[in-house]
Amino acid sequence: MSQATDPRLALLRNPDFARYLSARFLSSLAVQMQTVAVGWQVYEVTHDPLDLGLIGLSQFLPFIVLILPAGHLADTRDRRRILALCFALMWICAALLLAFSWHGLSSARPVFAVMVLFGVARAFAMPTGQALLPNLVDLEHFGTAVALNSSLWQVTTIAGPALGGLLYLAGATTVYATVVALLAGSVLLLLTIRRGGESASQQSAFDRGTVLSGLRFVWQRRPVLGAISLDLFAVLFGGATALLPVYAADVLHVGPSGLGWLRAAPGIGAAVCGVVLSAYPVTRRVGFWMFGGVFIFGLATLVFGASTRFWVSLVALVVMGAGDMVSVYIRHLLVQLETPDEIRGRVSAVNAVFIGASNELGEFESGLTASWFGAIPAVLVGGCATLIVAGLWARLFPELWQADRFHAP
Repeated sequence: MSQATDPRLALLRNPDFARYLSARFLSSLAVQMQTVAVGWQVYEVTHDPLDLGLIGLSQFLPFIVLILPAGHLADTRDRRRILALCFALMWICAALLLAFSWHGLSSARPVFAVMVLFGVARAFAMPTGQALLPNLVDLEHFGTAVALNSSLWQVTTIAGPALGGLLYLAGATTVYATVVALLAGSVLLLLTIRRGGESASQQSAFDRGTVLSGLRFVWQRRPVLGAISLDLFAVLFGGATALLPVYAADVLHVGPSGLGWLRAAPGIGAAVCGVVLSAYPVTRRVGFWMFGGVFIFGLATLVFGASTRFWVSLVALVVMGAGDMVSVYIRHLLVQLETPDEIRGRVSAVNAVFIGASNELGEFESGLTASWFGAIPAVLVGGCATLIVAGLWARLFPELWQADRFHAP
């Protein structure tokens, strides 16, 4: 493929897409660094795995309340400005964590309060960011844009945790100060995007019917419902990331820098997989590839849960990230291409509900089960549950399992 026809180069010459990509990169890098610092700091203060789960729960509760209205707002207001305001609120959260750390943290409660505010920002940012991307690129470049966006995000899941773990050796305040600077840059970049804020929807009244239209659309489209619910239950039970501070401290004994690399490992696998997908997008047997990614994720979770060697744990997490990337890539394309632009924000909000439930609620589930019968059994049970979910969903949604191609929007 020549440089003149390479869609990746054509996309990067699009100034608005380049600014969007840069802003998402800086914000994602900041959030990944912050996640490492918050997890280690809370576990260092309380030594209770349940508190690690409460970090996720405190983000999930405002998220689940606000996400559907946020999708409606993304369809009726300027998506660029909404996203900039969300990143500004994340900046405030990072500044508060910096202040708490500077004055000394003796309880996890102030962190939980900040995470509630962070959950509010994420509730509006997720559907808005997903709905904004298709407005910035041409249709023929959309698949490549999704792969580039996903692979760059995965780069941040490598660099962010590793850098956060290293900076934590100088103290939590150093990590939070860096996060504050990165989020400030992302806000400035979003404010310079010139187009893409509009949607095909006219401003409509804020009522229950319009807010729930995305939910009705998902319920009526079985491939969309199957794809996003598969991710929900697979990650809800199989997510082990909330317990990484426990593994780093008590199982593998590698400290905060080791925690950073454990956090980075899934991103390594996902980033490599994302680069491959951007060059060779999946166009056939899309259902098979999506379910295959979930099966690989579940098997790698079992290996990680049973491992007591650092390098084996790293490899297992790399494979988990690669499997998850395949599933995420196909699901994102399927949902966006099946959805009309005028309700894309609301449908993205429903998708974000499932993602938020799988991630933050999954973190709470992991912390709760680990507090009951230990971290290792909790991860092993979760890996088995992921495999069971994948097999069950293949039977419940045969049209998804047998799907061959993406549909044109």
